[in-house]
Amino acid sequence: MAIQRRHLLASAAAGLALPFSLPSLAQAWPQRPIRMVSPYGAGGSNDILTRVLGDYLSRRLGQGIVVENKAGAGTRIANDYVAKAQPDGYTLLHAAAPIAIGEALYKNLPYDVHKSFASIGSTAIAPLFLVVNAQAPYKTLAEFIRYAKDNPKGATFGSPGAGSAPHLTAELLLRSAGAKGIVVQYRGDAPAYTELLAGRIDGTLTAISTAVPHIQAGKLRVLGVATEERTPLYPDAPTLREQGLANVVGYGWYGLLAPAGTPADVIARLNTELRAAVADAEVRHKAEAAGLQLRASSPAEFTAFMAGETRKWAQIIEAAHITAE
Repeated sequence: MAIQRRHLLASAAAGLALPFSLPSLAQAWPQRPIRMVSPYGAGGSNDILTRVLGDYLSRRLGQGIVVENKAGAGTRIANDYVAKAQPDGYTLLHAAAPIAIGEALYKNLPYDVHKSFASIGSTAIAPLFLVVNAQAPYKTLAEFIRYAKDNPKGATFGSPGAGSAPHLTAELLLRSAGAKGIVVQYRGDAPAYTELLAGRIDGTLTAISTAVPHIQAGKLRVLGVATEERTPLYPDAPTLREQGLANVVGYGWYGLLAPAGTPADVIARLNTELRAAVADAEVRHKAEAAGLQLRASSPAEFTAFMAGETRKWAQIIEAAHITAE
């Protein structure tokens, strides 16, 4: 009888220990649909890429991915929503560049960009091209800079909004070139293009997908691109770096984040699948059609990249006395 009781107790103890020997929750993930939050409205490049990646990842992970658009407040609404979500791998943020400049522009953010999120990896960049009116007297970057220095009022840039990547990159260009100028804020790209085509501003930094129809019509000219290297989206455009402005690198960018505390196994699995998506020819084709250049990274690389962007643009924001609208 005593032997039988000892056997039962041993079996019970083994049963209690069993959950600890089973695969972890992270290893069993995902067991239900995943939410992927876009910080912009439907139809923009971030939303398009979010849906393309969601379709691809859902096939790889065997679970549906539901895209939720939480637009507004310079991406802060979406950022805050994901920062406060359960760190279980079922809520992700397809973060955009403004997340890295928020702490320099806004006081009392409800989240900490460095502590509230776990990096998964970069997804894409949106290269910015220096575009001018084809009838303008400057045909190269050097001539544009000379014009800005000789013109008493300097050069005027069109920007889709205060604190945007085009705005900050234009400010960086002017300061690096030692030229005068002003960045005029518009409500989006369309009105800036109207002014550029009419010759009322001197240039803009913009996605090539928006400019191509006007370039092909002979109305606009590309003077360069503000990426580290030439981009396959428009390989004929020389970088601003190779034209003498070594420090002028700026572009929109996107990447996946999860709430801080998300299991490391989930982050690793997502990064593996994300790298596969970035390497996929169909995903690449759809991204490039939206004016995006896919770019993969490790979680650590993406964390370091975001930290670098935060430091870099905080300096420009302070130097240019940029304030949030």
